[in-house]
Amino acid sequence: MDNLLILERLDRLERLMIASKEVLTFEETCDYTGISRSYLYKLTSSGNIPHSKPNGKMIFFERKKLNDWLLQNSRLSHDEINGKALQHSFKNRK
Repeated sequence: MDNLLILERLDRLERLMIASKEVLTFEETCDYTGISRSYLYKLTSSGNIPHSKPNGKMIFFERKKLNDWLLQNSRLSHDEINGKALQHSFKNRK
């Protein structure tokens, strides 16, 4: 049981370290996003995710750009949609 607690604490520490870095490696990006290695490779090779290859081999990701990419195509909740509809109807009253 002690080993399990130690592993959980190490995992939490590793996540905190990754979250504080501005530039992530390929492996760190997999851990940070939850995207599998094969899918992340597919995204980079097709140019669908922002990344850098300064020496032509290693791939790096900027955390801010990753967050923006992950949060693209956001959807409004039902409450947000209803609020906007209500605002629109009050604004456009005849």
